Amino acid sequence: MITVTGATGALNGATVEHLLRTVPARDVTVAVRDVAKARRFADRGVAVRQGDYADPDSLPAAFEGADQLLLVSSNQPGADTVALHRAAIDAAVAVGVGRILYTSHQGAAPASPFVPAVVHAATEDLLSASGTPWTSLRNGFYAHSLTWLLGPWRETGVVRVPADGPVSWTARDDAAEAAAAVLVSNGAYDGPVTLTASAAPTFGEVAAIAGEVTGHPVGFEVLAEDDWIAAQVAAGQDERMARFLLGMYQAAADGLFAGTDPLLTALLGREPRTVRDQLTEATAS
Repeated sequence: MITVTGATGALNGATVEHLLRTVPARDVTVAVRDVAKARRFADRGVAVRQGDYADPDSLPAAFEGADQLLLVSSNQPGADTVALHRAAIDAAVAVGVGRILYTSHQGAAPASPFVPAVVHAATEDLLSASGTPWTSLRNGFYAHSLTWLLGPWRETGVVRVPADGPVSWTARDDAAEAAAAVLVSNGAYDGPVTLTASAAPTFGEVAAIAGEVTGHPVGFEVLAEDDWIAAQVAAGQDERMARFLLGMYQAAADGLFAGTDPLLTALLGREPRTVRDQLTEATAS
């Protein structure tokens, strides 16, 4: 049996949809905080169980019988995310899950300026120490994030960032489809695996692509970090969130998102979606 957590969210919800194209519904279970929100899966014969990382007592029953368990990384605001992941891993080990899979991120590193990358690295350490076979899906930075990371370029005609560097922007649904393929591979992928698009353009190169997509030149500027923070706050952004996002640009400048890997292409059996695809879709909406 394959058990998937967070299936009411965009990433693992899409993974379940891809799984159901090749795996009978009776072989899939979803573990979610709010079972009412998983009605679309229950109606198709998928077992729905209640399980919440923040409620460790709920997890053993949610994970019981899983040959493979896909844990979605928590994005619960203000929580001790590593502690939540530890609770899920401990529960999985306690009930004898065959393999634990985890939605990690390219650039997972304990010294990254991007806080989620530190969390992912710590979670991978927990998985490695668990004694249970594990797979960490190091997904490329999700391309839909460009919607806000590029700023209001469609109104201003300029992309302004506090640092520049290459990023292997990866479509979230491509990552979800690949996760489903890994789940049905019977343990063929062990430890950290990297799932990225085929190219890693810089923000400057993305700005140029945006100009080509729209037919209008798009400028590009790298601001001093303090000036960029001030501009974000002036535009209504919470300063803590602005500083959180700053870490992403700093990590890009450090080259932590620069690598590309052919595995995603191989798992999909086609080329992954590109930045151009993402911007074309975003500007059409």
